[in-house]
Amino acid sequence: MLALTRRVGERIVIGDNVVVTIVDIKGDSIRLAIDAPREIKIYRGEIFDAIAAENKEAAVPQIPAALDALKGFHKK
Repeated sequence: MLALTRRVGERIVIGDNVVVTIVDIKGDSIRLAIDAPREIKIYRGEIFDAIAAENKEAAVPQIPAALDALKGFHKK
């Protein structure tokens, strides 16, 4: 992990096409402006964590429900 100290108006360049600019600092909050191509997804950490948890939950197979559905096909 790289830790940097920046002042308002200063930038951080990531790769060839992402620029993070420090816009404002108030107390313990920092306002950032991120300039990146549209194909690069940018999420706040808590949103990213929620999406990852939802994706993980959706990926777990619903075995009991699937078995009940299959049992219904066997009955005549």
